[in-house]
Amino acid sequence: MFVKIKLAMKNLISNIKIAVNDKLYVKDPETSDLGKKIIQNSILLIDEIGFELFTFKKLGDRIQSNESSIYRYFENKHKLLLYLSSWYWTWIDYNLVFSITNINNPVEKLEKAILIVTQNITDDLDTPHINEEILNRIIISEFTKTFLTKEVDEENKEGFFIVYKRVVNRLIDIIKEVNPNYKYAKSLASSVVEGALHQQYIKKHFKTITNFNENDDVTQFYIELVKKTLS
Repeated sequence: MFVKIKLAMKNLISNIKIAVNDKLYVKDPETSDLGKKIIQNSILLIDEIGFELFTFKKLGDRIQSNESSIYRYFENKHKLLLYLSSWYWTWIDYNLVFSITNINNPVEKLEKAILIVTQNITDDLDTPHINEEILNRIIISEFTKTFLTKEVDEENKEGFFIVYKRVVNRLIDIIKEVNPNYKYAKSLASSVVEGALHQQYIKKHFKTITNFNENDDVTQFYIELVKKTLS
């Protein structure tokens, strides 16, 4: 199903520049070949060794560039992870907006929105320097590291999580369309988005406490859960 959505979005997304908060970088990596190389290879390296072991020195060795050249783009690796997560959620947001456009039935719109935020992701070939399938694995494993910090409130004020919250808020609005009287729309929406990431993680690493196999989508579970909750 996601493949059909991606094909429909091909011409649209290819002409859209993913806009990321300019406070997350020193120099916009999208403006140079080196910047794009940094983004492409940071995704691959974080996926390979994890964020804890990831360093700019290791990234520099991988791209055969001085460590100092990476600091010309990003202040530190935390800001880089924030950049990657913001890019990812902006991409999800574009998919979400496009997929629910011209859908008038609130329940159908809800199902489509849950699909977008919960399904297994495949690479979008229209963004050759960013592999969304691999980036999704990073979001599943590392996204909580962007906000489980002492600086989260200040970074929230700086707008570092605004796109992530925008995705959740779109789901909140659709839930309210389905059932305007439901009191916990915000908690339900955020639980779906966060819970889907958690289920994607535990189906790979804690197989005895989930009903999903590693390659299963968790979409149908969340569609049933939300619809029954709102009924």
